[in-house]
Amino acid sequence: MPDRAPPECPMRALPPKPPARAEKTTLLNYIRLFRQDILSAQPAKLYRAKMAEFRTPFFRSYLVNEPALIDLVLKDRPDDFPKSDRVREGLAPLLGNSVFVTNGTVWKRQRRIIDPAFEGGRIKETFPAMREAAEAAVQRIGEGVLEVEAASSHAAADVIFRTLFSIPIEHEIAAQVFQEFRAYQRAQPILNIAAFLPLPRWLPRFHRGEVKRTAKAIRGLITQLTAARAEAIKAGTAPRDLATKIMQATDPETGERFDTEEMVDQVAIFFLAGHETSASALAWAFYMLALYPDVQERVAAEATAVLGESPTFSEVSKLKFTRDVFRETLRLYPPVPMMVRQNKKPERFRNRDVKPGGQVVLSPWHVQRHERLWSNPDGFDPDRWSTDEGRSSARDAYFPFSAGSRVCPGAGFAMVEGPLLLGMLARAFRFERVEGREPQPVAHLTVRAKDGIWLKVSRR
Repeated sequence: MPDRAPPECPMRALPPKPPARAEKTTLLNYIRLFRQDILSAQPAKLYRAKMAEFRTPFFRSYLVNEPALIDLVLKDRPDDFPKSDRVREGLAPLLGNSVFVTNGTVWKRQRRIIDPAFEGGRIKETFPAMREAAEAAVQRIGEGVLEVEAASSHAAADVIFRTLFSIPIEHEIAAQVFQEFRAYQRAQPILNIAAFLPLPRWLPRFHRGEVKRTAKAIRGLITQLTAARAEAIKAGTAPRDLATKIMQATDPETGERFDTEEMVDQVAIFFLAGHETSASALAWAFYMLALYPDVQERVAAEATAVLGESPTFSEVSKLKFTRDVFRETLRLYPPVPMMVRQNKKPERFRNRDVKPGGQVVLSPWHVQRHERLWSNPDGFDPDRWSTDEGRSSARDAYFPFSAGSRVCPGAGFAMVEGPLLLGMLARAFRFERVEGREPQPVAHLTVRAKDGIWLKVSRR
C-alpha cells in the first residue's frame, strides 16, 4: 500500500495520547518504564517506522508495522510464528493453559471446541442476556461526576456472567469474581521479570503475592460455577447459555470435550478478554462522546430512532453510525495494544535477518495511529469508516481483535455488545467532560486511563 501523507491537522481537539519516551535510553530504564506503561515506554518514531529492532543481552525484539509483514505473521504463516512464552509468563497464574496462551495442536483443539459457540447464529441466541445487562446498566448508573471505567467494567462483567452462566453480576459468586478481578488488575504488571530474562523452568517466577492470591481466588470461584454447571448438564436442567454450549461441545476430530480444569482455563480468558477488553473500549467511547458533543448527539438520535424500548437483535444492525463510533474508538484505543509472537525458523524482514526465537511485536496501537497508513491518524473521525480511503486503511492497518486464524473468537460478540451498550446508554444519559480531569492512556492488562475516566453524567 502506498504511503499516505497526513492532511493538515483539523481544528478539532485531539483525543488523549501518551507521551513518548526519549529516543535513547538504558535497558534498565526501559524495563522500568515498560512495567509502568508499555505505551509511553516507546519512542515517537514508532508511529512512522515500518519496522524497528530492540536489542537486549537476552533477546531481540522486532516491532513490525508494515501491513505485508503483519499479514505474513498473522494470516499467511501463523504456525511459524507462535505466541511468545514471554507474555504467558505474567498471565499464567490466572489463565493456566487457556486458548489465549497455548500454541500448536493444543490451541487448535481448543479452538475447534470453542469456535462454534461464537458463530453468528449463536450470538443471536445470547442476545437477550446481553440486552438484559444493558437494560440493567441503564437503571444502575447514577447521575453526577462518575468514574466511567468502573461503570463500564460493571456493565461488561454483567454481560459476561449473563451470557456465560445465566446469572447477573449481583449473584454472590459473580460479584466475588468481579471484586477479585478488580484487585488482580491493580496488582498485575503487564510483564513480570521472567518476560525479560530467560529463566530456567525450575526457577520461581516472582509473581506478586496479591497476583497469586487473586488469581487463585478467581479460579476457585470459576471452578464452583463450572462444577455446578456440569451437574446441571447431567441432570438435564442446564440453561442453553455459552457455558453449556462449550462444555457440551466436542472436538470434531477426536470427540473429546473440555474437562473441568480446561473449562476453568477457558472461562478465565473469556472473563478477561470478554469483560476487560469491552470495558476498556466502552469507557474510552464514553469519553469520546463527551469530548465531541456533536458525535454524542448523533449517537443518541440514532439510538432513539432505531432501537425499541427493549431492543431486538435485528435493530442493533441499524446502529450504523454508533458502530462506526465504536470502531473508531477501537482504532485509537485498542484494548490489547501489542501482540507478541516468536519466529520458529530464520526469517528476513525488510532486509534484516531475524534469528529463530526473535520476539516479533505486532502493535495495533502504533499501526492504527501510523502516520503513513492513516490520514489524520490521531484524530477521532467516525465518518472515515464510510469513505473509500478509510475502508482501505482499515483493510490494511486495523486489527484490534488480531487477525487470521488467531482472531479473537469473541470479535463478533464484541461488535454487537459495544454498539448496543453505547447506543442504549447514550440514549438514556448525557456525558460531559470534567474540567481538569483529562484521562491519560496507559497500558497494563489493557489500555486504561491512569487515574480513571471522570465524566459528568445526567439523564436525558
